[in-house]
Amino acid sequence: MPDPKGFLTTPREVADRRPVDERVHDWREVYPGTPGRALLPIISKQAGRCMDCGIPFCHTGCPLGNLIPEWNDLVWRDEWQPALERLHATNNFPEFTGRLCPAPCETSCVVGINGDPVTIKNVEVAIIDKAWDDSRVVPQQPEWHTDRTVAVVGSGPAGLAVAQQLTRAGHTVVVHERADAIGGLLRYGIPEFKMEKAVLDRRLKQMGLEGTQFKTGVAIGRDITGGELLERYEAVVLAIGSTVGRDLPVPGRDLRGIHQAMEFLPQSNKVVLGGEVPEQITATGKDVVIIGGGDTGADCLGTSIRQEARSITQLEIMPTPPQLRPESQPWPTYPMTFKVSSAHEEGGDRIYAVSTTRFVGDDDGNVAGLDLSEVRFEAGKFVPVEGSDRHIPAQLVLLAMGFSGPEKTIAEQLGVELDERGNIARDDNFATNVPGVFACGDAGRGQSLIVWAIAEGRSAARGVDEFLSGSSKLPRPIGPSDRQLMA
Repeated sequence: MPDPKGFLTTPREVADRRPVDERVHDWREVYPGTPGRALLPIISKQAGRCMDCGIPFCHTGCPLGNLIPEWNDLVWRDEWQPALERLHATNNFPEFTGRLCPAPCETSCVVGINGDPVTIKNVEVAIIDKAWDDSRVVPQQPEWHTDRTVAVVGSGPAGLAVAQQLTRAGHTVVVHERADAIGGLLRYGIPEFKMEKAVLDRRLKQMGLEGTQFKTGVAIGRDITGGELLERYEAVVLAIGSTVGRDLPVPGRDLRGIHQAMEFLPQSNKVVLGGEVPEQITATGKDVVIIGGGDTGADCLGTSIRQEARSITQLEIMPTPPQLRPESQPWPTYPMTFKVSSAHEEGGDRIYAVSTTRFVGDDDGNVAGLDLSEVRFEAGKFVPVEGSDRHIPAQLVLLAMGFSGPEKTIAEQLGVELDERGNIARDDNFATNVPGVFACGDAGRGQSLIVWAIAEGRSAARGVDEFLSGSSKLPRPIGPSDRQLMA
């Protein structure tokens, strides 16, 4: 146990973000320096709040099975290298999860039953950021090389995790990405203020030095067919994500100026990183309405603020979440409570329990606003509240309502089966119905958290290794049939 009285005597404390009036004028991370550097003055005492429980329920909340009490104890003792080793034992990319994960481990923390939980996510990012600053994250070369070849399709967190694990197992791994740079949504979906791309690039450099090969600008199904992929490689892993955005088929949907969030955010990221996007979708000087109250909506909000939108309104069909854990979502489950992201601190209005009824256009066919009404949930469906209709001006509408599944082209070419939800079907070894073809991450699970993506990538790597070699020493955190409390 780190500090026997830490959870009693030390209050929960997090790092201060940069002032709002400063950070909205740039695209750098919202913490001064890096989150890890910002946390260093307080992190030892925060790690000391861990109770080192006999049954660490934080493991229940974490699909990766992070050894949380162990690295909390090591940080409190100022033993940073062993802490890094315990962190990397279960998580290939803690610098990603330490910035982007909603920390379901914290809602499972025993200290959180009747107090504020341990700042697990902050300890995690402090360990890894300090390790990068101290040049202690180095390539891990495989002990031997096999003659087996693997193609990984998609370079998001699931694809990168499976690629790194299989490379370290000695296989020749080639990651195929249709975009012009590696990273998937980490590259072009996550705004710079949440994670600077230098954080991604340094990890990709490590992977390259370990032997993982990357091919960009390669669209499977267009540049290489599924059949050609199977001819060239002995195993194929589909980590193509869940990228088909949910639409809103109401009158006026065909007006110009209504876009999916993943049309808007990648364009912004490309420009911020120095690229050029002809006819870029921007929020500058416009009334912006974001439909969807999740993380993607918050990313659109922060981006629109930095693009100097005139006004921003975020709509959510669900009622306002409670401030505290409701009785229907008891500890240690992941509760749906009211959250304030860094973007919400910066501006914009949030309206809950409303549904868009139609989009209204101008004489030129551009969106000029939308009509909405308040709703309540009755008999399993949302019902409009009579007399609650209202109009909101909007010259840009961003649909951030989640994703309905993976694109089907490559699945059709390879002949892999889909499940009842339209995701790629796989067994407990992440194998599809086509021998040698595997699927992991959102493509098989459906839209989920980054920790699930990495955990699935690590587990799928074991399935692929067993398929190629007959056995495997790689870890298997989860299987597709696993259903943890935070799922």
